[in-house]
Amino acid sequence: MVEFLKKMMEWALNKEEEMAKECKIDPEEVDNQIKKVLDKKDELEKKCKEELSQIDKLIDRLEKIKQNSSSCESGNE
Repeated sequence: MVEFLKKMMEWALNKEEEMAKECKIDPEEVDNQIKKVLDKKDELEKKCKEELSQIDKLIDRLEKIKQNSSSCESGNE
């Protein structure tokens, strides 16, 4: 499905490029599209940073658990 959407987006952009070359597209419309894409990019970056932060917290906790379990191993020998 993702590949289909990529192909459709590529097709649409190609058509808009052709229209732009023929002066059949309003630059203001392209500005609006750019703004929407930049807004989506910002939204995704924020979400990604939040999720990476959660992953870092999980890694930190797992590292502490590993340390604790390692100290138990040395005491059991």
